[in-house]
Amino acid sequence: MSNSPFEFKRLSNLAASGALKGKRVFIRADLNVPQDEAGNITEETRIRASIPGIQLCLDSGAAVMVTSHLGRPTEGKFKAEDSLAPIARRIAEILNRKVPLISNWVDGGFEIHPGELVVLENCRLNIGEKKNSADLAKKMAALCDVYVNDAFGTAHRAEATTEGLARFAKVACAGPLMTAELDALGRAFANPKRPLVAIVAGSKVSTKLTILKSLAQKVDQLIVGGGIANTFILAKGLPIGRSLAEPDLVGEAREIMAIMEKRGAEVPLPEDVVVANELSPLARANRVAIGDLAPDDMILDIGPKTAAKLSTILAHAGTIVWNGPVGVFEIDQFGGGTKMLAAAIAHSPAFSIAGGGDTLAAIAKYGIESQVDYISTGGGAFLEFLEGKVLPAFAVLLERAKN
Repeated sequence: MSNSPFEFKRLSNLAASGALKGKRVFIRADLNVPQDEAGNITEETRIRASIPGIQLCLDSGAAVMVTSHLGRPTEGKFKAEDSLAPIARRIAEILNRKVPLISNWVDGGFEIHPGELVVLENCRLNIGEKKNSADLAKKMAALCDVYVNDAFGTAHRAEATTEGLARFAKVACAGPLMTAELDALGRAFANPKRPLVAIVAGSKVSTKLTILKSLAQKVDQLIVGGGIANTFILAKGLPIGRSLAEPDLVGEAREIMAIMEKRGAEVPLPEDVVVANELSPLARANRVAIGDLAPDDMILDIGPKTAAKLSTILAHAGTIVWNGPVGVFEIDQFGGGTKMLAAAIAHSPAFSIAGGGDTLAAIAKYGIESQVDYISTGGGAFLEFLEGKVLPAFAVLLERAKN
């Protein structure tokens, strides 16, 4: 059993109890993979990640249907580039078995037997998918005995295959990918080991304002980086030269710091920074104390003194949530801070969870994938969870677990 604070039905438990044998199982996966102009798959992480859930159902003697969205098709208008055909072919190769692709599947009319696997054509081609049509969801629910959501990346969207189908299916559960994500998020937020430290970095406060405000109520230390940190430095009345910032959000930054202080928590701001007068791989990087910036300086990274201080905070954390690099890490002379924090997270005894595209790129660059406890591939869903929003596809699984 999991120590997750969230109660929902798990595919693994249904499989272990024999409840899938002879049943029709409908899996909503995330197979939205990049392709080149010739339709060749250029990156297949999502396909490989969904295989364990599919295999578990097949091994349990189920008749398995899998669908996903791909791209942004127009509902009701099929175009060849929107087809899941290349994905069905790739799944067939990986599993070394026949995997037919079924078009126009909503009204049934196709046969599937236990031990067989079919891919159902791009679910976003169905009229009513995006608007979460109850009529569409009921038709799809009639196709199966068990519904499995294994697509955390779409959990923040209330669509017919993510929310409606879960509401009307006889049984609704979470697949292994969704389960791992929810267990990790539950461990990080619902009952975290303290101190709970969050790193939120990025170019703009405005894009992460709701996340910062939500975390300010929960975390013990809120480490800000990038353009976000510059706005906070400005809020302290310190010069930032030509650095990227949002002066009109200085009041919001002050409010967040006040919320934290009132709780006995803090937003540790940089003591030193790495600056340059241009953003370029050829730029000369200079370390300066905070408060000593020249008018044409641009802050592009935290300084070594700050990185050491923040690394100590991370070393003593109980739980770490990481979203965003603290400098322009793509250019090596402005990557020292992110590199040092990545190493600190890797070596910290804390439970660590990381998410967001730039964060994943930094994790890959510094080779710490195996030392972060959970890397979220959820993108928008991960960020909305951090904001404290209800994820519709997850909320319905919690609801269904009660009945």
